Amino acid sequence: MAILSDKQIIEEMELGNIVIEPYDRSNLGTNSYDVHLGKFLGTYQNRVLDAKKHNKIDIFTIGEDGFVIQPDTLYLGVTMEYTESHKHVPFLEGKSSIGRLGIDIHATAGKGDVGFCNAWTLEISCIQPVKVYAGMPIGQLIYFSIEGEIENMYNSKKNAKYIVRSDKPMESMMWKNKF
Repeated sequence: MAILSDKQIIEEMELGNIVIEPYDRSNLGTNSYDVHLGKFLGTYQNRVLDAKKHNKIDIFTIGEDGFVIQPDTLYLGVTMEYTESHKHVPFLEGKSSIGRLGIDIHATAGKGDVGFCNAWTLEISCIQPVKVYAGMPIGQLIYFSIEGEIENMYNSKKNAKYIVRSDKPMESMMWKNKF
């Protein structure tokens, strides 16, 4: 697997293999695209979560003055950007400036699937209280090329759980799995 360069990302966007909305050329790095924190955050309604049950979230809007996230709480955020990847594996990583503030943007879900078409839900946690703002740079998307044909694109899988387009964070759908 190889990481796409800035020129390759642009070429793949022109071909429709990568979609980023809204797109701003100034957010394109050497081999990544910067994404931004959307205006919605969510927290789980219950402190104890059950993997076999639907754990609902309360969604709220980050105000103009920002919002202070607290340690020991999982916040579900969302990227401002809607993305599609029809030929490449997208990876979402936190920006180093975010890491240096003690913020993690994903617990385990940094890799997307070929065929993923949506905004990215972020699993935000922090080491100490940090004020965050809607629209702030939060992560970067990196695209990997793959070898071979795709048989089962994510957006056409019968059991795909995160395909409904949304500008709000989505809670875990683990409860839909059979175990």
